[in-house]
Amino acid sequence: MTKPFRSLGLVLAAGLLVTAGCCTKKPAPAPAPEVKVEPTPTPVPVPVEEPIAAPVAEPVAESLPADLEELNRKGYLKDIFYDYDLYDVRADQRDAMAANAEWLKKWPTVKVQVEGHCDERGSNKYNMALGDKRANAARDYLVSLGIDASRITTLSYGEERPFVEGQTEDAWSQNRRAHFVVTAK
Repeated sequence: MTKPFRSLGLVLAAGLLVTAGCCTKKPAPAPAPEVKVEPTPTPVPVPVEEPIAAPVAEPVAESLPADLEELNRKGYLKDIFYDYDLYDVRADQRDAMAANAEWLKKWPTVKVQVEGHCDERGSNKYNMALGDKRANAARDYLVSLGIDASRITTLSYGEERPFVEGQTEDAWSQNRRAHFVVTAK
């Protein structure tokens, strides 16, 4: 063989070797292990207990005493008390005011009069004005708690109707008050 053919033969032989090396079979990958898939269980609804709603009975006027005097004697509405020479609703009286407002909300047809009272110290004119401020402060507080202002009237008695007779701080502190009177139901 001549040299050009020999070179050609070598090139062909090398190509065959390269091709043969590429074509060798690679071992097949091992099959993936079989994964057993469990079917998803059907969800079971959890029973939901419906809340038991107690029937709400609307208040009726017949449930209250028929006579206004008797109604007021029952004491459904509580008096509140004031510090000397002041008319702001005290922090320790707010629970009584909240209870009064709740009672008035329960009985939406009831109307009340708030009476402002003072102790005997000070002039009649001064105490009438202070009693008026106390009654209006109590009315405004009830309105702030959701009671319609048209259901509430005010009146000042000043020092004219003391709850407790006497000239002691104990007596005076009980006379500085707002008193609630049911006027209509």
